[in-house]
Amino acid sequence: MRLLHWLSESTDERPDAVRVDDRAVSWVELRRLATAVADDLRGLDRVAVEATTDLETVVGVVGALLAGTTVVPVPPDAGPMERDHILRDSAAEALLVPARDAPRGGGEALPSVPVDLSRRADTVHPEPDPAGTALILYTSGTTGAPKGAVLSRRAVAACLDGLADAWDWTPEDQLVHGLPLFHVHGLVLGVLGPARLGGRLHHVGRPKPQRYAQAAGSLYFGVPTVWSRVAADPDAARALRSARLLVSGSAALPAGVFADLAALTGHRVVERYGMTETLITVSARADRPRRPGTVGLPLPGVRTRLVDEQGGPLPADGTTMGELQVCGPTLFDGYLHRPEADAASRTPDGWFRTGDVATIDPDGWHRIVGRAATDLIKSGGYRIGAGEVEDALLAYPGVREAAVVGVPHPDLGQQVTAYVVGDGVRESELIDFVARQLSAHKRPRQVRLVDALPRNALGKVQKSRLVTD
Repeated sequence: MRLLHWLSESTDERPDAVRVDDRAVSWVELRRLATAVADDLRGLDRVAVEATTDLETVVGVVGALLAGTTVVPVPPDAGPMERDHILRDSAAEALLVPARDAPRGGGEALPSVPVDLSRRADTVHPEPDPAGTALILYTSGTTGAPKGAVLSRRAVAACLDGLADAWDWTPEDQLVHGLPLFHVHGLVLGVLGPARLGGRLHHVGRPKPQRYAQAAGSLYFGVPTVWSRVAADPDAARALRSARLLVSGSAALPAGVFADLAALTGHRVVERYGMTETLITVSARADRPRRPGTVGLPLPGVRTRLVDEQGGPLPADGTTMGELQVCGPTLFDGYLHRPEADAASRTPDGWFRTGDVATIDPDGWHRIVGRAATDLIKSGGYRIGAGEVEDALLAYPGVREAAVVGVPHPDLGQQVTAYVVGDGVRESELIDFVARQLSAHKRPRQVRLVDALPRNALGKVQKSRLVTD
């Protein structure tokens, strides 16, 4: 089966089948637009995409995948350091940009390929090898610059088919979401999902409660920050009663938000779990009751286990906590150019070390307890590496030391907070500086100027003391 099966075979000519903000096309029209892009990409192995939230991004990504060209999404709010790293590290050969921006290019010595919505084609491109790379998604780790996770076409297909099974996702569904188009949730699930499984897609632009309410979809995606805002708008929440399924991911959904949504919408939210490196591996199901605070059962073909700090097996008794490890068809092929990081992420018998602490009930339900390390911050649905933010802060004149942590936040889940030792620096200047160097969502929401950072006898910063102080 083709990766984008529905798109490739569909005869759906409804003019609003695929809507991004205020622009819409039919599936047939989307295929013809994307095929014109695919024709332009012949012979290219790897292309970066300006992953703005617009129809051009959808057409560009789909066109590249039709051509068998690997897609490297670039966050639209990426600062120069992050952007340059992604383009250099990925070795992208060209940059897909909206036709209106093509003369500008990417600001790099990299040719731009315009995504022109006035051009259409009907070329039939052969289906690429399922083992070929579909996407390289850059993910923040605990230290240094983001790493490129290499995801095969086969892994993407396995993830989407597993979700179709878990969520009863069919061509009768209309998916509604307002998620960014440069990570797994918004791009793989939110765009490639409908292109493979069928139905209609409505990307509402900014995920405001009223926009969700007005979309009249059957299947809604959101991160906890989005769902907390929907729950705080009772009229918008009640408008979702006609939906079939509400799905939350990218971070833990607070139990209070789960309860509020159940009362207002009549829906108990489906929670699921995954990572850039694994795609979605565990999810609650549409055909079973849901339990707040849990992320459900493994998808078809996925296996999970808990281990202790020495790698020994732990029981699935619902109380014993251990590191969650996973294996199965959705796993990535490795980190680009990072063999040491790749080796460290896997056990000798081939399981992926998630770094997340979990419990597993005797009946297989999973609960994610927290991060094994304190350096990966989940804020507003984004995964933010503390080390990357620290590196940016240390580049600011006068900053001598910096430590970044995630502190609890009622809306974002965690708030990026920086502790800085410096000379003559101001909080607002540091926040603005990081926002210009990295993606805006990675900026500290708060900078605390301190005389010294707490360290242990070996000189390592004790971040746990910062979080509790």
